[in-house]
Amino acid sequence: YVRFHLISPLIQQSAENIVLFDTFVNILSHNLGEPAYEADVAQLEYKLVAGEHGLVIRVKGFNHKLPLLFQLIIDYLSDFNFTPAVFEMITEQLKKTYFNILIKPETLAKDVRLLILEHGRWSMIDKYQTLMNGLSIEALSSFVKAFKSQLFVEGLVQGNFTS
Repeated sequence: YVRFHLISPLIQQSAENIVLFDTFVNILSHNLGEPAYEADVAQLEYKLVAGEHGLVIRVKGFNHKLPLLFQLIIDYLSDFNFTPAVFEMITEQLKKTYFNILIKPETLAKDVRLLILEHGRWSMIDKYQTLMNGLSIEALSSFVKAFKSQLFVEGLVQGNFTS
């Protein structure tokens, strides 16, 4: 089991940055779908999670091939690229996801409660409005470049690994 948290202060600076970060993580997951398929067949699991303060990369499975899967994820992260069609598809999916959160009273209530309790938190309404106002491909590219330049990393490795 390997878990790394790539933390960046850039994410919480604005609602637009949060939406750009969500878009980035979803495109990265989409890009990894085909190359990581063989790892899935070999019973290796991975998950990319857009956390509040950064990207969480989790991989688990048999230890002798786990570093290769982790390296694949890191390679796709460092050489991040996307097509305009993928960008459009992911932003449309995010619009639906955000809207579905807004129409459920229990998730909206949780979001409002956290907005009151946490300093510097952006509401789901702010994120949805930002997405509806439109994102540009250039904004995503510059955000990803800035995100990768301002990272702090925390990691945890458990299992049959040597130091």
